[in-house]
Amino acid sequence: MSRLRSFNPLASMSTALFTLFVSAVVVMYLVLAVRDIDTFVQTMGKSLGLGATYSLVALGFVLIFKATQVVNFAQGALAMVGALFVSFMVRDGHIPLTTLSNPIMKIGGPTWVAWFLSVLVALGFAGVLGLIIERVVIRPMVGQPLFSVAVITLGLETALRVMANDAVKAEQRAIDSPWGSRGFHIGEAFIAWSYLAAILTAAVVFTGIYFFYRSRLGVAMRAVAFDQEAAMVQGINVGQVFAIAWVLGAVLAAIGGIFATQPPIAQTGSVQMETQFIAFRSLPAVILGGLDSVQGALVGGLIVGLAEITAGQYLSGQANILGAGYPLIVPYVVMIVGLLVRPYGIFGTPEVRRV
Repeated sequence: MSRLRSFNPLASMSTALFTLFVSAVVVMYLVLAVRDIDTFVQTMGKSLGLGATYSLVALGFVLIFKATQVVNFAQGALAMVGALFVSFMVRDGHIPLTTLSNPIMKIGGPTWVAWFLSVLVALGFAGVLGLIIERVVIRPMVGQPLFSVAVITLGLETALRVMANDAVKAEQRAIDSPWGSRGFHIGEAFIAWSYLAAILTAAVVFTGIYFFYRSRLGVAMRAVAFDQEAAMVQGINVGQVFAIAWVLGAVLAAIGGIFATQPPIAQTGSVQMETQFIAFRSLPAVILGGLDSVQGALVGGLIVGLAEITAGQYLSGQANILGAGYPLIVPYVVMIVGLLVRPYGIFGTPEVRRV
């Protein structure tokens, strides 16, 4: 005899409202495209570039949370420090935190090759920083209340932010990206190369994470995320999983910090004090997508980026009513609406614990 499923009218109503809302949004974008295709194309390019950056930072949050159940509030400071490492390598021409010159910048050939190689080294330093944080600060707190660990990450954020701010307080530090502020036109629409760089980077990273989770080490991380005690009984090195999660989280924060210096987030191409806020700007994407979901980080980032740029473009005439900074509020409004429909995020699980 088949088992009857219980009917939940509230869940059915939420699903219906969500479907209706998505349909209305699709119709709205079709109307906007018909009215002015050039503005629409430029808005979409800018939205995808911003959403890709949010997704990268959100993925760092998710990987650390899935493995350790800790919300890393130091992600913004790690993003700024990672971007500073790139500036040290490229603009100053020396290895981060040392006086040794950067030999990569002297190898000759295309400058963009030296730039990318220098970025890889800088990301390596960011990963080492994440490993040190996990070993020295987070590892001793294993078994302690998660709230206490989260507060410690707040302390880390403050310490790293103060040190990073000292490096940019006198002047902004350029990262000399090979694309600069240049771009190309599709009709009358301008698409910056930085948008494509962020989109391609996000595509490569999420594809890499997809295959990584199907490797032996990735399966171990998924097992630890599901049940740490059961994973330990099966012989999985939980400490190693924690370390890898923090290394990946720090590297992703650094990548997000690099793109936080580029359009559409910033126009200077330099690390500045505002670079650290990329984590807080990405937080709605994390919560909306689901704090424990990789695909949620991608979808949440794209939705939040789309909403922020669309509102900034098409409601700019109402800035005297909404306020000059209203686009930065839109992601949080989208997050709240999303949580009213799905309190645990679009792809999150109801059992996930939050601080």
